[in-house]
This record gives sequence, C-alpha cells and structure tokens, in this order.
Amino acid sequence: MALGKDYGGQDCSLSRALELLGERWTLLVVQNALYGVRRFSDFQVRLDIPKAVLSDRLGRLTEGGVLEKRQYQPSPPRYEYLLTDAGIELWPVIYTLSVWSKRHIGGEPPRLFRHADCGSGLLPSGDCPQCGSIAPGDVEMYPGPGPKRDDPVSRAMNRPRRLLEPVVPEP
Repeated sequence: MALGKDYGGQDCSLSRALELLGERWTLLVVQNALYGVRRFSDFQVRLDIPKAVLSDRLGRLTEGGVLEKRQYQPSPPRYEYLLTDAGIELWPVIYTLSVWSKRHIGGEPPRLFRHADCGSGLLPSGDCPQCGSIAPGDVEMYPGPGPKRDDPVSRAMNRPRRLLEPVVPEP
C-alpha cells in the first residue's frame, strides 16, 4: 500500500496542523520569520532553499494564515512576509523542538535565548524561570556555541537581538 501524500483520512488537530506545517522546510521558514527574516531573498540566502520550494512554502503559510504578505517597494514590486498572531503562537513549538533536538539528537545550538527584561535563560517550555510566561517579542537571542553560517543574513542574526525584530543584512 502506497503512503498517502496528505492526512485526508485523519480527523484530529495534529493532522490538520501537519497539513499546513508538516512539509520539509516549513518550520524552518517559520523559525527564521520568528528570528526576524522577512524578505524572500533573505529567506533564500539564510536557508539555502530552492526558489520554487521557498515560493511554495511562503504561499502555503500565507494562505494558511501563518504569514502575511506586505508590499514594501512599489516598483518593481517587492514583498516581505510577516508573522500573523497565529504564526507568532508557533514560537513555543519551535523553541521546544529545538530543546528536544539538543537533548535527544545532540549538537550545540548556534543561538541561545533569554528573557530580555531580566536576562534569565529560558526554561525548556520557553517561559522565564523568574517572570513566568513571556511573549516572543520579549525574548532576546544571542550567539550560542554551535556552528554559525557566514552569509549577510546569518551575520545580522548572530548579533544579540529580540525575536521578531526585522533582520537587516549589511550589504
């Protein structure tokens, strides 16, 4: 029996979420949007993803209400992709998967996270041990011990900065 290409026969919340988020590259696009990547060319440089795949993933995430496409330049038309509230709500999922990966698969993370207001490192849940639940915009990321990519977008992301703050690569 051939493996199906979707979860059409399933009727649960997880299968519906996987229809939108379960394809290769999709969660990495969301992760990078949380890190402040907004422009198509920056996603492509950062992820080293084929243009057609990136275009498909951005389109699906926009149609699914995770991203919003906004024009930032009229001529020629250029767009950026911003997380919606639904996309921002994926921060705990992305963070928890990263923590799980370090614990069970190994490797050192290229960036670490702390509560910007008090400086405390985050719990595996993404909460602050001192202040409790915090919004993604209150999370600061900074360079960790893991490998770093050397492209303009990654260099801009490797400076301490808050989540959701737009990445502005140096030319």
